[in-house]
Amino acid sequence: MLTRFAGALALVLPCAAVQAVEIDGRIHPAEWQGAHHVADFRKTQPLTGEPGSLATEAWVLATPDGLAIAFRNAQPPDVPRTRQKVQRDFDEQVDRVNAFVDFDGDGRTGYAFTVSSTGGIADEIITNENQFSDDWDGQWRHAVAEDEQGWSVELLVPWHTAPMRDGTDGQRTLKVFLARVIGSTGERMAWPQASFERPRFLSDFAPITVARYDQSLLAITPYVSGLYDNVSGDSDFNGGADIFWKPNGRFQLSATVNPDFGQVEADDLVVNFSATETFISDKRPFFTENQGIFELTTPSDDSQQLYTRRVGSTGDITAAVKLNGSLGRVNYGLFSADEDGATGRRYHAVRLVRDFEMQNLGAMLTRVDDPWRDREATVLGVDHNWRPTARWNIRTRLLGSRIDQAGDALQDYGATVWADYEMDHGWRQQWIAMHFGNDLQLNDFGYLSRNSTNYLHWEARKRFTGLPDTSRYSSKDWRWRVSSSHNNHGEKLNDQFRMSREGQLRDGSYEYAQINVNSAGISDTLLRGNGIVRLPANMNAYFEYERPRKGNWAHEVEVEAFGGGLAGNRKLGSAFWYSTTYFINDAFSLNAGLNVVRRPDWLIWQGAAQGDLVGAFDGRETTLRAGLDWNIDNRQELRVKLEAIAISARAHDAWRFDAAGHAVAASDTVEDFQVRNLGFQVRYRYELAPLSYLYVVYARGGYEQLVGTEGTDEALRDSFSLRNDEQLIVKLSYRFEL
Repeated sequence: MLTRFAGALALVLPCAAVQAVEIDGRIHPAEWQGAHHVADFRKTQPLTGEPGSLATEAWVLATPDGLAIAFRNAQPPDVPRTRQKVQRDFDEQVDRVNAFVDFDGDGRTGYAFTVSSTGGIADEIITNENQFSDDWDGQWRHAVAEDEQGWSVELLVPWHTAPMRDGTDGQRTLKVFLARVIGSTGERMAWPQASFERPRFLSDFAPITVARYDQSLLAITPYVSGLYDNVSGDSDFNGGADIFWKPNGRFQLSATVNPDFGQVEADDLVVNFSATETFISDKRPFFTENQGIFELTTPSDDSQQLYTRRVGSTGDITAAVKLNGSLGRVNYGLFSADEDGATGRRYHAVRLVRDFEMQNLGAMLTRVDDPWRDREATVLGVDHNWRPTARWNIRTRLLGSRIDQAGDALQDYGATVWADYEMDHGWRQQWIAMHFGNDLQLNDFGYLSRNSTNYLHWEARKRFTGLPDTSRYSSKDWRWRVSSSHNNHGEKLNDQFRMSREGQLRDGSYEYAQINVNSAGISDTLLRGNGIVRLPANMNAYFEYERPRKGNWAHEVEVEAFGGGLAGNRKLGSAFWYSTTYFINDAFSLNAGLNVVRRPDWLIWQGAAQGDLVGAFDGRETTLRAGLDWNIDNRQELRVKLEAIAISARAHDAWRFDAAGHAVAASDTVEDFQVRNLGFQVRYRYELAPLSYLYVVYARGGYEQLVGTEGTDEALRDSFSLRNDEQLIVKLSYRFEL
C-alpha cells in the first residue's frame, strides 16, 4: 500500500522565506501557511488500515529554527481523557502523539519525539528498522493546549538535532511518521500506514521534500559534583565538561573531559550465577548523543559490535570524543576514548555507511588497546540491509575478530542472515541463520552472549484484526517457531518449538502468552570450559497481563512454569510477579511489586578450583520493589526506588561429569547458601534549563553471600540492614549555547 501511495506522499514545500512558528500549542492558520497537511490517519494498532476512530490532523513545516510539527486531536467529552503527569521517557498508556523523523531519509536512523496530553515528553532513537532506545535525550521544544472538543500539540525539532546531508537545489528530503494514541483504548492511528510491529518500519516512513535550512551550534555543559560516603567517611569532588559542536548539517562533534558518571540513574539489581553476562543499557549523555551511526547488531539477543558500557569499566575516563557526519551519500562516525590508571584501556571505532535506493551497506572497525593485559582486540563488521520489494526485508551481518595477546594471535569470524517476508491476510514468515566461530571475540568493546554457535529458525505469524465488536480483543498476533541450535563442534544445544500469542484488548490492556518445548541437548557453558553437561528435554510456559491505569490503579501480572536442570520436567519450577501502582493524584503515585521464584533443580558451577563440580539446589528467590514518583511541577521531580533481593539455596545433590557429559554423583560437599542484595535511592531533580539539571541523590545498598540458609523470608528481612555503601551525591550541570 505504501508503494502505491509513494508518489502522493512526496511534496515540495515552498522555498520562500518562512516565519518562525510560535510554539504555544495553539495552531494559528497564518503560522502554518504552506505546511504539509495530513488528515488521513489510519489505524495501525490494531493494524487494520481503517480510518482512525477520532479525527486527527497534522502539519509539517520547515522553518529556519527547525522542523515544526503540529497535531490537532479531536476528543469530545464522551471519550475519556488521561490526566496523568508523566516523567521524561515515559511508557505509560496515556493520550499522546508521536512524530518520528528520519532526517536523511535512508532508513538507517530515526528520531522519535512524543508528547502527552499533559505535556510530558519522551524521545528515542530508532535503528535496525524497529529497534527503539530511550537512552538518548534531545533538546527540542513543545507545547500543549486543550479545549472541550480536543487538544493540540506543537513541537519544534532544531536542525542541529542530528547530522544530515545537504540535499540538492536548496531542498532536503526527509521521511516522517506521525501517530496519535488514545490512552483509554490503546488505539494508535498513524500516517503513513506503517507499524513497528512489522519487520520494516523506518523504511516505510513517508518522504517529504522541504526547504533546506542549516543551524550551527556550540554547546558546553560543565558540571561539578560532590559525593560523601557515610560508611567510609570519604568525600570526593569532581568537575568536567561535555562539548557539542555542529558547525553545519554535515558535521557534528561530541567530546567529554573528565566525565562524571556518578550514580544518578539507578540500574536494576542483578544477581547472576550463569555463564552469560547481563546486558545493561547506557544512560550516560555523551554515549547516547547521536549514537545511532554506530549501531551494528545481529539477531542474537542484545548483541552489538560497540557496547558503550565497556568504556569506563576498567578505569575512570579521562576524555572521549565522537565525530559523525556525511560526505555526499556516505555517513561516517569516529569514536575514541581513554581510561585512566594502570588497568585503563583505549577504545577506538571507525564507521562508514552508504545508502542506496533499496539497500544500505556499512562497515565498522573497532580496536581496544589493553596494555595491562598486553592485549589488542580488533573487530571488523560489515552490515547490509536489503529491501528488494515492499514485502521483503533482508539483513546480513559479517563479523571478524583478531586478538593479539602476549605474542599470540587468534582470529575467527561470524555471519548472520535475517529475512522477513510480509504476506497477504496478516501472514508473515521469518528466517534466521547465525554462525559464530569458536574464537570469535567481540566483548572487549562489544557484546555477544556466546560464540561457538550455529543457529537456524523458521517462524510463521498470523495477525488477526477483524475481530467482532463483542470480542474483548482489538487484535491478536499468533506466532509459531521451530529452531535448532548447535555449537561449532557439532554438538546439539537444543531444538525448540515455540508458540506464542500477543493480544491487544479494547480497554487498552495487553496480554502475552508463550510456550516453549525444548529437546534434550548439551550445555557447553555451565562448566566454564571444563567439559559439557547433557541436559534432558524440558518445557516452559509464560503468561503476562498488563492493565493500564483505570481510576486510581494500574496492574501487571506475570506467571511462569518451567523445567530445567538434570531433572528436566520431573521437577517444575515456577515464577510469579505482581506489581501495582496507586495514583494518589495525577502527579503523585506509589508503586510496589513482588516476585517469587522457585528453581527445584538449580545447577550452579562451584568454581575454577573445583573443576567440573556442580551443585544442584532447591533455589528460592524473592524480590521486593517499591517506590514513588512525584512530578512536582514541569521542572521538578522526586523519585524513590527500593529493590531488595533474597535468595536461599539448599543443596540436594553434587555432580561431576564424564567426557560425554553424563552426570556422575559426587561425594564432594556442596554448601547451602543465601544471598541478600539491597538498592535504595531517593533522587530529586530540578531542571534549570533545557538539558541543565541539579541532582540531589541519596543512595544506600549492599550485597552479601553467606554459607548456610535460613530461608528467603529471613534473608529479605535482613537485606534492609545492608550498608556497604551509603552516599549523598549532589551534581550540577548547566548547558551554555554559544
